[in-house]
Amino acid sequence: MSVLSVGCSDSDVFAPEVIEETEFAASLGINLSSMTKTASGLYIEEIQLGEGEEASAGDLATVTYTGMLSNATTFDTGTFSFTLGSGGVIQGFDEGVTGMRVGGIRRVVIPPELAYGNTGSGSIPPGSILIFRIQLDALN
Repeated sequence: MSVLSVGCSDSDVFAPEVIEETEFAASLGINLSSMTKTASGLYIEEIQLGEGEEASAGDLATVTYTGMLSNATTFDTGTFSFTLGSGGVIQGFDEGVTGMRVGGIRRVVIPPELAYGNTGSGSIPPGSILIFRIQLDALN
């Protein structure tokens, strides 16, 4: 699952997208004013609150997700498991899953500095904002 692997550079090759200045594709339905912004700059929208156990660092989380760019282009979708807080996924994805309850669905808008920065990854251009719809399927 290469799209969620860790790896970003701090080099300033060009100006990355800025969440608050980005015009998101209408089909994404993103309304930043109705989302919660974390201290790191991640935006979180609770689509469906789960009723199961709450995800925290050290948990093995199984998620189903779809990843999109700000223009609504889907770059990845699937189901996989990872250990929260271990550095196995991009920082914004890890933070976006932390605190979810099993059965919950969130949309997270991840700034480039919590994703792939100015390096990009595969079909993700450098400096991109990433939008994920994440469902927490299980914790182990």
